[in-house]
Order: sequence, then C-alpha cells, then structure tokens
Amino acid sequence: MKKTGMFARVLDVIRTVERTFIAVVLIAMSFLYFVNVVIRYFSAELATELAWIDEATLFGLAWLVFVGLGLALERRRHIAMTVLIDQMQGPVARLVQIAINLTGLAFCLIFTKLSFDLALFIYNSGQISPTLGTTMLWLYAPLPVGFALLSLRYLLELTGVQNRFLIRDVLQDH
Repeated sequence: MKKTGMFARVLDVIRTVERTFIAVVLIAMSFLYFVNVVIRYFSAELATELAWIDEATLFGLAWLVFVGLGLALERRRHIAMTVLIDQMQGPVARLVQIAINLTGLAFCLIFTKLSFDLALFIYNSGQISPTLGTTMLWLYAPLPVGFALLSLRYLLELTGVQNRFLIRDVLQDH
C-alpha cells in the first residue's frame, strides 16, 4: 500500500512537471511571437536580428507537442473512434482496451527507441541550428521524451493504475 501512495505521488510530480513545462513553453512562445510581430511592424532592420525567434518557437512547438502526448492520452484527448468501445461492457470491453493499450505501448516503445537513435545521430553529426547556433538535438530530443511519457501512460493503463476508457463526454469539458 505504501508503494501505491509513493507511486501516486511520483505520477503527480510527473504530471505537474509536464503541465508546468507546457505552460511555460506556451507562454514563452506567445511572448516571443508577440515581440517578433511588433518588431517587424516597427523596424525591418531590427527584425533580421531577431530571426532566431522563428527557430526558437519551432523548437518550443516540438517540445510542447511531444511532452503533451502523455497528458492528452491520460485525459482521453487524442483523436479516437470511441463510439464502439464506449458501448461495450464487461470482459469484451476489457479485452479490446487491453489490445488497444498493448498496441499503443508496443508502437510507443518502438518510436521511443527509433527517435532516441535519431536524436543521438543528430547529436553525433554535430548539426547546428542556423540562427540559434545550438545543437539540433534540441529539435529532436522531444521525440524520445514524448514517446517515453506516452509509453508510461499506456503501461499505467495496462496495469490498471489509470483507465481513460472510463472518461465520458470529453467534449463537454470545453
């Protein structure tokens, strides 16, 4: 029982870190785009000095999307055809849910490995971003991180810690 409490706290920390990270990146991207638009409007010469903003927000967008994958799955926010599974009950529904989660976990683990290899390749190639002058790893690193977080969510579903299939009326939350 003690492990479950500690495990729940670890999951809460992961969720909090994900949400905070996403919020900070979104606010930073919005601010940078705002500054970029204002500068371009008032000074074309200065706008060329701020070309790095476009690249920085592209990097931020990659992090935003991939770090948010796990949270989106957990809250049943991924695009899905749910009309059949929502009407299923009992053991059949549970078997379909297990099959969905096993398939999702398998694909995510494969994508985690492949994207990690890709990120490592990019890092080892020494590729540098044109305007930021930093390693392109920052553009590719969100992939293995995001797929690992998504794998965790599928694993939590399989072990019964979470069950997104119990969430109904997702559209009414808006």
